[in-house]
Amino acid sequence: MTTASIIVPAYNAAEVLPKCLRALAPSVGATTDLVVVDDGSTDGSAAAAEAPDVQVLRRPASDGPAAARNHGVRHTKGEVLLFVDADVEVAPGAVARALETLAARPDLAGVFGSYDDHPSAPGLVSQFRNLLHHYVHQHGAADAFTFWAGFGALRREAFVSAGGFDERGAVNAIEDVDLGYRLRAAGFRLRLDRDMLCTHHKRWTLASMLRADVLSRAVPWSRLVLRTGVAPPDLNLAGSQRWSVALTGILVATLPLLAWPAARAIAAAAAIGVVALNWRFYAFLRRARGTAFAVASVPLHLLHFMCGGLGFLWAWGESLLPRRTTRDAVA
Repeated sequence: MTTASIIVPAYNAAEVLPKCLRALAPSVGATTDLVVVDDGSTDGSAAAAEAPDVQVLRRPASDGPAAARNHGVRHTKGEVLLFVDADVEVAPGAVARALETLAARPDLAGVFGSYDDHPSAPGLVSQFRNLLHHYVHQHGAADAFTFWAGFGALRREAFVSAGGFDERGAVNAIEDVDLGYRLRAAGFRLRLDRDMLCTHHKRWTLASMLRADVLSRAVPWSRLVLRTGVAPPDLNLAGSQRWSVALTGILVATLPLLAWPAARAIAAAAAIGVVALNWRFYAFLRRARGTAFAVASVPLHLLHFMCGGLGFLWAWGESLLPRRTTRDAVA
């Protein structure tokens, strides 16, 4: 029988960690162990993780989730590595589904899931940001080009072969995407299972959303694309999303010129174009949270696209500067 290790990196996650572990507890047994890596928390996360059948590994300082996950892998022996974020609550049966998928599909190196459409954090920004992630994954290709460590499983041999998560910080916050790229480049196959669901408990503010969209998503992902030359038209890189970023850029560029009729026409056309490209998403938001919520989400979506454009320009500008040669994978 295949053995599995569940690895949960935690940094100042005392508030949400108990929910995460309670959801995972039914999956722990003779063939599945559970490890929480406390990444130098200062809020009592290690104490919150103390429970029967949970191994808690304490790190003296925070080196980021990539290092925490790698540390957890080194202290486990499972043939399958299942990564779960501390602010995630897996659905009943979701862990078993992941393991069953890999058992039934020896051609797959890994499988990952999706947030459900019931994020717990209240407020427009939190609901919008979490539902956006849900929608993107629910419409992604099953034959995935990347990996998601929020709730995803990998065969240990594939993980080790690819060098694990990159701890250098060059792929800050998208170390799972980077690992997926390397796995695919090495010939491994990955699957997005839209029915492998979990609830996200993350609270977002407008400031944290904008900061994450630029510094933790757009910049490192653009660096990865520019470095590898690989930009699969899926998830956040789908054609509609690229066009939305471009049209949002045009819209923003015309704002100082709105005194001119031509500029107003261009701005209106760009805005209509973005709405047209994303009308299915807005229809989903309307069904999920109502018309007022969907309308209020449009400006947030435009800000999201603007951040994507800024992040790409940032990374592209960096690529024009002299740079040192660095290795692409973790030894």
